[in-house]
Amino acid sequence: MHSHARPAAPRPIPEVEAEAGSEAEDGLPALDVPVARKANGKVKTESVAPRLGVNLRRLRSRRGLSLERLAHRSGVSRAMLSQIELGKSVPTINSLWKIARALEVTFSALIGPAGEGTPVVVKGSTSRFLTNASATFSSRPLFPLDRRHRAELYELRLKPGCEERSHPHAAGTFENLVVASGALEMTVDGVAYPLESGDAIYFNADAAHTYRNPGKTEAILYLVMTYGQGEEGSEVGLTIPEP
Repeated sequence: MHSHARPAAPRPIPEVEAEAGSEAEDGLPALDVPVARKANGKVKTESVAPRLGVNLRRLRSRRGLSLERLAHRSGVSRAMLSQIELGKSVPTINSLWKIARALEVTFSALIGPAGEGTPVVVKGSTSRFLTNASATFSSRPLFPLDRRHRAELYELRLKPGCEERSHPHAAGTFENLVVASGALEMTVDGVAYPLESGDAIYFNADAAHTYRNPGKTEAILYLVMTYGQGEEGSEVGLTIPEP
């Protein structure tokens, strides 16, 4: 997720309970902006109201807040909050900032796709393995590929004798790798680090690094790649193809 600076407090504006599609008396439009999405290859638009309602209910419940308590914290009336959660009303931008501050979340957390806040199962039976040219090194993303991430989890497999070199990643990228089985020799910036099953290594991946299996059995590794601000992507020396 992106890191967001805390928004500056807006000028005091009296709360107006705007119905979906209406414009508040303070001159700020209700935030019923159509959101584009793809379905069956076609671009469709949908109101932000349903996803806003789902996100608000989920975030409020996760924090153990009743509608009354959230209304007290945010200054947005209980009736308005209830209408938002039901997808029947959309707040003004000013009111949405109040709600975001009260919940201590980013603006985008409220209006982003509702699915991003719910569990996603990545089935092993349908996982996509990415391999090198010799098929001695494979990488399996263990996260949804249809969104960007600040951190990504991979399963790596190296056959005996395999050596896979990775170019330096963008500045601020770190790798945290644990050996689940087998052996690994991890070379970072010219220095070799021998690892056995159960060992882990954490390093700045903006230097050249090499994965090598010196053993006689397949090495299975789990890698968490963390990107610096603005550097989200999907890369472990390989490129994830389009679905």
